[in-house]
Amino acid sequence: MSNCILVVGGAGYIGSHMAKMLVQSGYDVLVLDNLSTGFRDAVRYGRLIDGDLADRSLLDKMFAENGIDAVLHFAALSQVGESVQKPALYYRNNVANTLNLLDAMLAHGVQRFIFSSTAAIFGEPETARIAETHPQRPINPYGRSKRMVENILKDYDQAYGLRYVSLRYFNAAGADPEGELGERHDPESHLIPLVLQAASGRRAQIAVYGNDYPTPDGTCIRDYIHVWDLCSAHLLALEHLMTDGHSDVFNLGNGAGFSVQQVIDTARRVTGKDIPSVVQGRRAGDPAVLVADSARAREELGWEPRFEDLGIIVEHAWEWEDIYIKTSYQ
Repeated sequence: MSNCILVVGGAGYIGSHMAKMLVQSGYDVLVLDNLSTGFRDAVRYGRLIDGDLADRSLLDKMFAENGIDAVLHFAALSQVGESVQKPALYYRNNVANTLNLLDAMLAHGVQRFIFSSTAAIFGEPETARIAETHPQRPINPYGRSKRMVENILKDYDQAYGLRYVSLRYFNAAGADPEGELGERHDPESHLIPLVLQAASGRRAQIAVYGNDYPTPDGTCIRDYIHVWDLCSAHLLALEHLMTDGHSDVFNLGNGAGFSVQQVIDTARRVTGKDIPSVVQGRRAGDPAVLVADSARAREELGWEPRFEDLGIIVEHAWEWEDIYIKTSYQ
C-alpha cells in the first residue's frame, strides 16, 4: 500500500491539524476541500485539491489518479443554530455529499473510512456521562444528519464490506501545541475562541446563551477536548483499520464537563484580561449537559489524551490568538 490518506475538509480546523499529524507520522496526505469554511493557507501539510464532494467526476478522477488507502472525513457543516434554520443545507452537505463520497470510494476499491461524528446524535443526555450505548435522540438537524451517516455506514459495512470507525466527539478546542495551526472560523461560533477574541479586543464581549439551565451555575456544560488529542484518536483509529480492524464507534472526550461560565473564568485567569460577558436567551437545540464516557476508546484504541486540563487547552488557544493577531493585523 502507498499509505496515501485522503483528508476531506483538511483546510478546516480539525482537518488541518489531522493532516499535520499524519504527515509527521509518515503518511502521504491528500487534502480535498472546497474552501467554503476552510482556509487555503491552513493546508501546510499534504497536497490540496480545491473541490467539492458533490462533484462525482472530480472524486472519480481523484481516486483513479492517487493510490488512496483510507479516507478521513471532516467536511461537515456543524453549527447547531444554523442547522435549525437551514436544514436542507445540512442534509445536502452532511448526508448527500457523504453518500457521494462513499459511493466513489467503493467504485475505486477504497474501503477504510473514518468519520468525524458528534455528541449531538444523542440529544438530551439521560446519564451523567454519555457512553456509546446511550440512546440516540438528536434534537437538531445537525445531530440528525450525523446519525443518518452513521446508519449508512452500518449498512455499507454489512452490504459492501466498507470498514469504518465513527468518532463521536464533544467540543473540540485548543490549538496546535507548536503554534503553527489554530482555530479559525468565519464567522466564529465556538466558545473558547470567542471568549479569547473578547480578551484580545477583537470582540467587545462574549455572549452567554442562557443562564437558567439545570446546572450548578445555570450555564451549559460541555466536555472540551484538545484538538491534538482528537487527532491522536483519529490516528489510532486509522491504524486500527489499516491492520484490518473491524468497524466500530467510539465516544471521545475528557470526561470532565466545564460550564460556559467556567470557561470564561479560566480564560480570565489565563489571559489576565477582563472579559465582558452578557447573558442572552437560549439557542434552539442546545442541551444543558454533554459529557463523554471515553472508556472504550482508551481501552480498545489505547487512546491517552495529553491535554485534558481546561487551563492548558485555553493556553494553547490563547497562544494561537496572539499569533493570529500579530500576523493578520500588522
